[in-house]
Amino acid sequence: MNIYLLLKAVADSEATIRPTTDGKAVNLDGITWVLNPFDEFAVEEALKMRDAAGSGEVVAVSYGGEEVPKVLRNALAMGVDRGIHVKGAATFDALATARALANAVKGQSFDLILCGKSAIDLDNHGVGVMVAELLDLPSVSVVVKIEQKAGKLLCEREVEGGLVVVETPMPCVVCAQKGLNEPRYASLKGIMAAKKKPIDEVEGNAGESQVEVIEIQPKPQRQAGQILGQGVDAIPALIQKLREEAKVL
Repeated sequence: MNIYLLLKAVADSEATIRPTTDGKAVNLDGITWVLNPFDEFAVEEALKMRDAAGSGEVVAVSYGGEEVPKVLRNALAMGVDRGIHVKGAATFDALATARALANAVKGQSFDLILCGKSAIDLDNHGVGVMVAELLDLPSVSVVVKIEQKAGKLLCEREVEGGLVVVETPMPCVVCAQKGLNEPRYASLKGIMAAKKKPIDEVEGNAGESQVEVIEIQPKPQRQAGQILGQGVDAIPALIQKLREEAKVL
């Protein structure tokens, strides 16, 4: 089974993110780049499906600049066979990113494309399904279980209040949700092997971006807490605050 992965390098969730002085971009100096956590579920599922099939190749594809190779090496260390760095400047335009990725995999031979449901930085939930549309493929998002059956996939996807089971032919695009599996850690053997695995470079064809950044604002400081009293004597004041100020009652 041949599987392509669409991966994204994101800033470490513990990093302090600040806007640049002009308020049009994010200051990335000193940022540690990691594999998008939702993409880790896609990587794990791809490796499991390849191993279960007994043959095939898992290829990781990522769009961006200098931050990409490290993240691709992490995927290779987990067991991915090879990587493709689609070179270009990452933008806030999900469609531009989807075009770059779709153009990079168009014409390749694959049975399935896997990615995370969203990236933890922009959180737009759009790139995976946009790639599917651009490649004229069916897609299923927010997937927590995949079962392969007679050339088709049965996918369980989360919806508010429950699960929906859908069937899709292959090839297709599946966007992974937390709970799909338990991602593995890269072993020392895998880390050493990753150094010898190839990462091809291709120029990204993202087209013209249609999204303009107007302003990026820093996260507002948390207001200081209030001590309303001690024990049960504080309950009336707390209820009053919740009703009149927070307006949650």
